Amino acid sequence: MTHRLLTAARELGPAMSARSAEIEALGTLPMDLVDEIRPTGAFRMYVPADLGGPEVTAVESLEVCEEFAYHDGSVGWCVAIAATTSLLASWLPDPHAGDLFGDPGSIGGGFVMPRGRAVPTDGGLRVSGRWEFGSGTKHCTAIGGGCIVVGADSQPEPRADGLAAPFVFMDPDDITFIETWDVAGLAGTGSVDFEATDVFVPEGRWVQIGAGRPVRDNAWSRFSFYGLLACGVASAAVGIARRSINELVELSGAKKPQGSTRTLAERATTQAGVAEAEARLAAAWGLMLGAVDGTWQSALAGQPSTVDQKRRIRLAATHAAQTSADVAETIFRVAGAAAVYRTSPIQRCFRDTAVAAQHAMVAPRTLETAGRLRLGLPTDTTTL
Repeated sequence: MTHRLLTAARELGPAMSARSAEIEALGTLPMDLVDEIRPTGAFRMYVPADLGGPEVTAVESLEVCEEFAYHDGSVGWCVAIAATTSLLASWLPDPHAGDLFGDPGSIGGGFVMPRGRAVPTDGGLRVSGRWEFGSGTKHCTAIGGGCIVVGADSQPEPRADGLAAPFVFMDPDDITFIETWDVAGLAGTGSVDFEATDVFVPEGRWVQIGAGRPVRDNAWSRFSFYGLLACGVASAAVGIARRSINELVELSGAKKPQGSTRTLAERATTQAGVAEAEARLAAAWGLMLGAVDGTWQSALAGQPSTVDQKRRIRLAATHAAQTSADVAETIFRVAGAAAVYRTSPIQRCFRDTAVAAQHAMVAPRTLETAGRLRLGLPTDTTTL
């Protein structure tokens, strides 16, 4: 049975696709479009049931990201990033979990790497910093930033209770957005830099990702945050690549290359290119969903993700993202001169997947960690 969220993505998708040029030109998702997605629950897919989450499985959540991205890459990307951020609801203490993620209209985002400085103060932390790649932050209701706890000399100095590297949640009014997102692809994600200056963050309004125990013990809190982030990114890339294949199929039946009496569809190179692209993408997608579902079943049974499960997920996510970029490039080349125009969805798919594959969670260098673990070498698994 198809989850209602996937049905909603399919229903909303065509209208979003029709606005892709507008989304790209604006540089962020239009607020009326955000407000159409918000009631579906897609932005908060990993919020637990007791906080009103939509109760999807891990595989279903990735199918939703992939479907939104099929219609518009920037939309799918923003859905994936917000959904992954909502996983942290299970790690936040009350009342912050409910305040930040209990509202059906809530949307979280931010940048997890510690680019900020947090100074302990009465009742919480005072935070300053500048973070990059704030995808969708302009429409978020809570914006997170990774920080290092520092002392009076601004040098790293954990609090007496061990708090050292919190991902703190701030209000949009506390944030200054810096228009840095002038990019080749995924231009509509609004992944701008954002800055905070001496912002007060109340006690406990943060998560130390990968440290401590979750407040809510559930399948989501037993899953790897970084693994889901990587899979969300990869799912968006897969959706975009799938769109490129379908766009070529539609184009090929009508277009005749210059000087040719045959349509693109009648050319052997097109036939082989489409077949290979479809096979590669389906194989990569299947590998990732299989790795995720196996880990999800373990999480449902009460077992936290093992290092090997995390390794398999990250390997599959990187493979899916890189394969998506390769597929979209192949389709772009096979399509010929028709694909070079800005009006062609094929060129947008090519650009969007190329940028998606550069994300730190799925970049080629992440294969080194998977390889080291497979070879039995000592490996830092902090961000696995």
